Parts: sequence; C-alpha cells; structure tokens
Amino acid sequence: MPDTIWFRDDARPRRPRLSRERIVAAAVALLDAEGVAGFSMRGLAARLGAGTMSLYEYVRTKEDVLDLALDEVIGEIEVPSEIQAHGEIEGHGEPKPWRELLIAQLTQSRAVMRRHPWVPALTATRPLLGPRALARSRLFYAALAEAGLAGPVLTAAVGTLSSYVNGFVAAENIWWQKVRTPAADAEIRARVAGHLDAEFARLSQVEDADFDGQFLLGLGLILDGIEGRLGGAGR
Repeated sequence: MPDTIWFRDDARPRRPRLSRERIVAAAVALLDAEGVAGFSMRGLAARLGAGTMSLYEYVRTKEDVLDLALDEVIGEIEVPSEIQAHGEIEGHGEPKPWRELLIAQLTQSRAVMRRHPWVPALTATRPLLGPRALARSRLFYAALAEAGLAGPVLTAAVGTLSSYVNGFVAAENIWWQKVRTPAADAEIRARVAGHLDAEFARLSQVEDADFDGQFLLGLGLILDGIEGRLGGAGR
C-alpha cells in the first residue's frame, strides 16, 4: 500500500499568502489544462505566483497534491441529503430505490470525469481515502447491501460499476481529444460503416454517436445482472 496523505496526521504551518485550499484549487486547474503527465510542483508554484519550495509548507509531496485534488473534484458528485454520514438511508421518507440512486451517482461521476479528464488515470493508481471519496463509497456499499448483496459479491458489484464508468469515460475522453468535433466523429463513423459489409454495419450500429445513450445502456446491463443476482426479474 503506497504512502498517502490520508494515512498521516499531516497538519502544516500556514502562511497568509498561501493556503492548502488555494493550492488544491490551482492544482485542479493545472490538471485540467495539462493532465497528469504535464503536472509538476514547479508548474503549480508558477500558477500560484510562489516559489516551489513554499508549497512544501502545506503538503509533503506531489502525490499529496494529487490526492487532495482528486478528492476535491470527487466532491462535485452530490451525495443525497437522505444519506447520513455513516452511509445509511435515514428512516424518514421513502428512500430512492438502489438502482435509481446508483444511476444518478454514476451519471454524475461520468460528468465529473468529462469535466476533469485526468480523473480516471488517478483513480486507477491510488486508494480513494479522502473524505469525499469515502462518503461516495459508503453510499454505494450501503445501497447495494440494503438491496441484498453481501461479502465478495457486494465488493465485486461495487468494483464492476466503478470499472465500467472509469473505462467508458477514459475511452470517451481519449476519443474526443483526438477527434475533437461531432462533425469529425460523424465523418469517421460514416467511413467505417462504408468499409463494413451491410450486415456487420447493421449489427454494430457503428454510426450511433449517442454516447449518453450508450453509457446508460451499458450501465443498465450491469444493473440487470446485479438485479438478477438478487432474484429480481431485471429490466
């Protein structure tokens, strides 16, 4: 297990000109602009108009900054108000059905990863132990546990949902980084469809550019599998 800021009591002295909050906000902006590969403490310091070494008054390492930036943007995924801090659904009112709740959460996750294309790369390389990430994880485990999953099956269900969203959005981000416009996307799809025989083109529906619809269909298939495991009829 790598060393991570979440395992340490790492309070650092504060100077008025900088703060950990300012550093994290600048780190998110730099990651949005340059990605993980282009991120550096020197570049972050330049964005803040500070010396590189002054950043280490607030964080110990570059990895700490990445951990904090990742948890910051995960906080853009809203945890419903009916979910208590310990992850359980409050007793008053009707809770959202687990399926509806997870679709809403994962749709928000995709939107966050589209706004911040560097997120999938970081979620794959570090434990997600920040307060915002843990709140979201508690929500997933609680929803599926209340639906009836437990033990390794519960863990596998959470992991499968997470991997699906991360993989889908990582591929989607790379595609749009290369293709850039819907017009170019449509041109490529038309050329591919013309290259395939008619039967294969019909089956593959390669000209379908509805990423939103494809995402929800794929997510629905996974949730159908989970529901089938619970003994439901699926959808």
